[in-house]
Amino acid sequence: MQPRTVGQTPAYSEEEAEQVFQFPELKIDPIRREVVIRDEVCELRPKEFDLLYHFAKYPGKIFTREQLLEQVWGYDFMGDMRTVDVHVKKLRSKLKHLKHTYIHTVWGVGYKFEVVLDADSQN
Repeated sequence: MQPRTVGQTPAYSEEEAEQVFQFPELKIDPIRREVVIRDEVCELRPKEFDLLYHFAKYPGKIFTREQLLEQVWGYDFMGDMRTVDVHVKKLRSKLKHLKHTYIHTVWGVGYKFEVVLDADSQN
């Protein structure tokens, strides 16, 4: 991966850019940089989209904060490590109306993206 300057949008390969991720009630379209929840567009800030898309590319993979800062923000990011926590909190808030939980905290390690059916949705 090539280093990026702060604020630069991650470069996706052509194959990645064409891959739309579809989950129950959630669609992530990298070409349009659009997230759709239950057929309604969800407004995300650019870095929120980048983070969600990065998680969705690797479902089940656990990322440390350091990995996310390097892979989503770029090698030369000079901010606080808690930036990741703030963005995850904002994403969770925007995804809170979904029946399923998508972003999980792995205590002492970091975060992962995984569709877990809530108890109510399994009945």
